Amino acid sequence: MATVARVVLDSPLPQLDRLFDYRVPAEFEDDCVPGVRVKVPLRSGARMTDAYVVEVVPDDALSPEHDFPGELSVIEELVSPVPVLAPEVWRLARAVADRAAGVASDVLRLAVPTRQVRPEKAWLERDPEHVPPAVEAVPVTGYADGALEAVIDAGGRAAVSAVPHPVLLAAPAPAPTPATAPNVGADVDVDADAGADADPTADGPAPADGGPQPVAADAPDGVWVPGWAATLAQAAAHTLAGERSAVLAVPDFRDVADLERALHVLVPPERVVRFDAKQTNGQRARALLTARTHPVVAIGSRAAVYAPAAELGLIALWDDGDPSFAEQRAPYVHTRDVALVRTAQSGAALLMLSHARSTDVQRLVELGWLQELTPHRVRVPKVVPTAHQTNADGYAAQARIPSSAWRAAREASREGPVLVQVSNPGFGTGLVCSECGERAHCRVCGGPLGSPHAGSTPQCRFCGSLAAGYRCPTCGNGTLKPVGQGAQRTADELGRAFPNTRIVVADGSRPIDEVPARPAVVVATRGAEPDVAGGYACVLLLDGERMLAREGLRVQEDVLRVWANAAAKGAPGAPVYLVGIGGKLANAMALWRLDLPAHDELTDRRELFFPPAVRVATLTGTDEAVTGAVEALGDAPVGPVLGPVPVEDPTPGTVRAIVRFPYGHGAEVAATLKAEVIRRSSTRRVVAGGTKRRAAPALRVRMDDAEPFSEV
Repeated sequence: MATVARVVLDSPLPQLDRLFDYRVPAEFEDDCVPGVRVKVPLRSGARMTDAYVVEVVPDDALSPEHDFPGELSVIEELVSPVPVLAPEVWRLARAVADRAAGVASDVLRLAVPTRQVRPEKAWLERDPEHVPPAVEAVPVTGYADGALEAVIDAGGRAAVSAVPHPVLLAAPAPAPTPATAPNVGADVDVDADAGADADPTADGPAPADGGPQPVAADAPDGVWVPGWAATLAQAAAHTLAGERSAVLAVPDFRDVADLERALHVLVPPERVVRFDAKQTNGQRARALLTARTHPVVAIGSRAAVYAPAAELGLIALWDDGDPSFAEQRAPYVHTRDVALVRTAQSGAALLMLSHARSTDVQRLVELGWLQELTPHRVRVPKVVPTAHQTNADGYAAQARIPSSAWRAAREASREGPVLVQVSNPGFGTGLVCSECGERAHCRVCGGPLGSPHAGSTPQCRFCGSLAAGYRCPTCGNGTLKPVGQGAQRTADELGRAFPNTRIVVADGSRPIDEVPARPAVVVATRGAEPDVAGGYACVLLLDGERMLAREGLRVQEDVLRVWANAAAKGAPGAPVYLVGIGGKLANAMALWRLDLPAHDELTDRRELFFPPAVRVATLTGTDEAVTGAVEALGDAPVGPVLGPVPVEDPTPGTVRAIVRFPYGHGAEVAATLKAEVIRRSSTRRVVAGGTKRRAAPALRVRMDDAEPFSEV
C-alpha cells in the first residue's frame, strides 16, 4: 500500500508553517520513519528544500481535510535514515511556536543541530544490547526528609530555594558489611545518607561565632560545588535511578561546569550529556542521539530544555531570572516558558531552583501552581547592610567601602579569599574633560568613552573605536580623567590597601572559573564571581546604588538576584557586607527572605497591568501594519494598548505598540497576530533595483518580551 509522509519544511516563512503531504517512493519506505531528514520539492519541483518527517500514514488513512484532488509530489531524497527529530520534541516545538505566534521551524533550529555524518554513523553501528551503568538512588540533602524526592516521584511542581553555601558533595557510601560498618562515612564531611537528626546542609564544619573562619583548602573525600548544583545533581540521580531522564537548564558555561562536576560524583559520565553553545555541531549531534538511546541527564544552557527524552521524569531550571535564558532568536521564547509547556505535555516533575525568586515564579506560587520548598535548618548568610549601622565613623561611613567592611575584609583576607563584587568592568565607568567636566563621547557613533586600564587610549564602549588625540568639543582641552570605579580601578586601590595580598580581577574579558582557597582579594563584576572550595571568607557587595539606577522593568529583581548569588558563595558564617543600600531590599537580604521583594513587586505589577501579571505582545513595523494588527484583535479582551510610537530602526517610519492581555486568552491573541503576520508576509514584493532581496517585514510580533518597555 502506498504511504504518505507528512513533513514540516525547514523554512522561516510563516505561510509555510504547517504540515505538507508527500508520497513516499517505494525505495524509501523502509527508512522513511518519523524524525528523519528528507529533501522535498516546492511548487513545480524546480526548488528543493530540507524537511523533517513528522508522521507516515497509509494513503487511505488521510483524513478528509487533508485530501488533495491532484497527484501528490514525491519525496526527492532521504538525507539520512537516522531519526533526529523525536516525537516529543516536535510536539514541544509546535506548542512553543503557537504560544509565541512564531514558526515551528525556527524552534527546531534551536532543538536539532545541522546534520553530522560521523555521529550518525556511530549511532547506526552502536550495540543495541548495550546497557548503560546503573545509577544508585541518593537522597536530596538540605531539605525536609523526602520532600524533594516526593515532588519528583509524583510529577509535582515546586519553587525551590537553593542551599546558600558551597557543599562538599561525596559519592554514596558503599553498602555496609560487618567488617566495614563501624567506619563507613567516618572521614566524610558530607554523609549522603544522613538522617533527620544530622545537619541537612552538611556543608562543612560549623564555624565559630568569633569571626571569619579558614576556608577548606582541599576535599579528599568529595568535591566542593555550589549548594544549588548539589541539589540538582542529587535530584537528577534520584530521577535516573528510576530509569527516567532529567533535563537541567542553567544560564551560562560556568554553571554548566559546576553542575557537571556535581553530577560526575553521583552519575556515571556515560549518563550525562551536554547541550550548550560552547559545543561543536558534532558534539551536539552526538549528545542528541545519546539522549534518544537511553535515559540520561541532559544539562546545558537554553538548548538543553529541547533535549529529547521519551521517559522524562524531571525538568529543572537554575536561576530562571537570569537574562541569559531570554532567547535572542525568533520566536524569542524564554526558557522558563518552554519548561512550563514541556511539563504540561510530558507530566514530568518541574523544579524552579533559585536563591532570589523571580516575579514570574512568584506568580505561579501565589496561584498555587508551584509548591514552595525551602532548605531545612540551613545556615543563612550573615548579611550586614552598612546603611543600617550606627557608628561613630563620621564621613568614613559614607565611603565606597565603609570602615566596618574594611576591617572585616582585612581580617578575613588572612584566612582565605575575599570577594568584592562591583558593577562595571574596566578602569572607570566613563571619562570626562579634566577642565570643564564635559562627558567624553565617541566621534564615530556618539557612544560613551571608557578606559580599560590606567593610561590606556580611550575607547568607545559601544563600537570599540579608539579615540586617540581626543579633544573636548566644548573647551578644546585634550586631557581626560576617569569618573566612577570599575573592576580594574577597584583592584588597583585594593592592591595598595592590602599589601602582600594576591589581587585577582574576574570579568567578561578575563573569565575565571575557580580560585584557590588561600588568602586573596577577588574583584569580580556581577555574574563573573569565581568559585572557591568551601566558600569565601568574606563578601563585599559594592555599587548597589549604581546597579539600581538603571532603567528597566526588572532592575530590582535582577540586582537582588546577583547579590544573593554572590552572597551564597561565602563560607558558612562568613560576613556579607551590603554597602550603601537600605530599605526593603536590605531587610530582605539581612533576613534572607528573598521572596518578599518578589511578592511586593508582583503586587505593584498587578495594579499597573504590567508583566508578569499579564502577558504582552510587542508589535513592530509600519504604522499601517501595526494599527491593522491592533484592530484585528477586535473584541479580544486586551488591556489598554501602549502606542504606536516611533522607535529607532534601520527601516524609516517604524513604530511599536504593546498589547497587554490575560493569560487565559493567550492562544486567541497569538493566533490572531500570527494570521496578520502571514497576511502581511504574503504580500511582500521584491525590492526594486535588480536584486532578489525582499522588503523588510511590514509586521513583526514578539510575545512576552522580558523588557517590553526598554526601548519605547
